[in-house]
Amino acid sequence: MEDQYQREIDYIRISVTDRCNFRCRYCMPEEGTALFPHSEIMTYEEILRFMKIAVRTGIKKVKITGGEPLVRKGVCGLIKEIREISGMEAVTLTTNGFLLGKYLPELKKTGVSGINISLDTLQPERFRKLTGKDAFFQVRDGIRNALLSDIPVKINCVPMKGFNEDELPAIAALAKKYPVAVRFIEMMPVGLGKACTGVSQEEITKILEMKYGSMELDGDVSGNGPAVYYRLEGFRGRVGFISAVSHSFCENCNRIRLTADGLLKPCLSYEGRINIKEAMRRGMDDAEIEKKLRDSIYAKPRCHGFAGKMKEGTPEKRKMAGIGG
Repeated sequence: MEDQYQREIDYIRISVTDRCNFRCRYCMPEEGTALFPHSEIMTYEEILRFMKIAVRTGIKKVKITGGEPLVRKGVCGLIKEIREISGMEAVTLTTNGFLLGKYLPELKKTGVSGINISLDTLQPERFRKLTGKDAFFQVRDGIRNALLSDIPVKINCVPMKGFNEDELPAIAALAKKYPVAVRFIEMMPVGLGKACTGVSQEEITKILEMKYGSMELDGDVSGNGPAVYYRLEGFRGRVGFISAVSHSFCENCNRIRLTADGLLKPCLSYEGRINIKEAMRRGMDDAEIEKKLRDSIYAKPRCHGFAGKMKEGTPEKRKMAGIGG
C-alpha cells in the first residue's frame, strides 16, 4: 500500500517487549525504567492476528525487536508463525546478542531471514560500562556462532564521541574478516539519546579511509531498511551507514512500527495515535482493524521532526526501550 506521498509501505518493526537485560546508556537508565504491566503487552495471538491483517495491506517484511526480544519466552515460535503467513517475504530479528548462543539452534529452525546484532565496543570494560553487564565474551561468542551459521548476520554499532570513536576501524574490520555487513547507526535524539553526541557519517568515513583506503559506494542495497553500503578493498563484507537525521531518508521510508503495548507508529519521531491492542480487546473485527491500519499508513508524515521544529504531530516522549529498537 502507498501512503499519501506515494511511498510503498511494506515493512514493519514489531517490539515484543520493553524489557531488556542490558542498560545501554543511550537507551535505558542504569536503574531501569517503568515497564509496561504484563497485561498491557500484546499477546502473540494478537500480534499474529494483526500480521495476517497487515499482509493484506502489503506488509511483507518484519523486524522483531524489543527491548531485547530474546528475553520474552516463546519468541522463536512467534518468528516461525509469522514466517509462515502467506505473502510474508522476510522476518528478521535484532538482538544484543547476550542470549544468542542459547537460542541460535532454535532460531535456525524458525527460518528467520537474518539477525542484526548490536555491538558498540570490542573492549570488555567499556562494554560493561555501556551496558551495565559484564557480558562481552558471551556476546562475542554468540556473534561468532551466528557468523558461522547459515543465517545472514549484520552488526550494528552506534558511534559516540568520547566513548568508542577510537574503535571504529576495529569494529569495521569485522567486515574484513567475515562476509558480514557492519552498519554505523547515527545516534537518534530520542529519550536518553538526546544527551549523547554521535559521530557523523563524514567523520567515520574519514577515519575508515585513513585506515583502509577509499570507500566505494555499493549500489546493491540489501535488507529492509535505509542503510547505504560501501565496499573497501580486501573486505569480504561491507560497511554501511544509517544516518536518519543528518542524511534523512524520509522520502524513501517504507516502514511503520508496532510497540509492545500495541501502539501503531507511522513515524519514530511522533507519538503513536492508534492502539491496535485496545481495538482488538474491545472486539473490533478484522475489517475495522484493517481500515485503521490503512488510514494510519496513508496519513504517515512526510518527514520526521528530529532536525528541527515538529510540524506533523506530537513529539515522541517515550524512551527507545518503550518504542522498540
